[in-house]
Amino acid sequence: MNTNEPIHVGEESFDIAVLKSPIPVLVDFWATWCGPCKMIAPILDEIAREQAGKVRVAKIDVDQNQALAARYNIRGIPTMILFQNGAAKETIVGLTSKQAIVSKLEALAAAA
Repeated sequence: MNTNEPIHVGEESFDIAVLKSPIPVLVDFWATWCGPCKMIAPILDEIAREQAGKVRVAKIDVDQNQALAARYNIRGIPTMILFQNGAAKETIVGLTSKQAIVSKLEALAAAA
């Protein structure tokens, strides 16, 4: 599995790819019709490349994975949830700067 680019995750792969991941996972809940989701995608691609081996970036299409969106109470997109050791640690809602996302990742790593 190539960890330096975002992986696409669905209901069947979520537990293994996210909850059982040995490294933190930034999960992007998005949809093809969402303008801000398209705007944040290149930022997440950069983070995936720059943080390869330290953080995995996963993308979940809310239209194709409604049960997962409901499970994590996704009300608006883009919503990113940072998982560590199988637990949701941090939620970021809306279009956010790369620096804001990276600083949350670094804070989580420092707390670990």
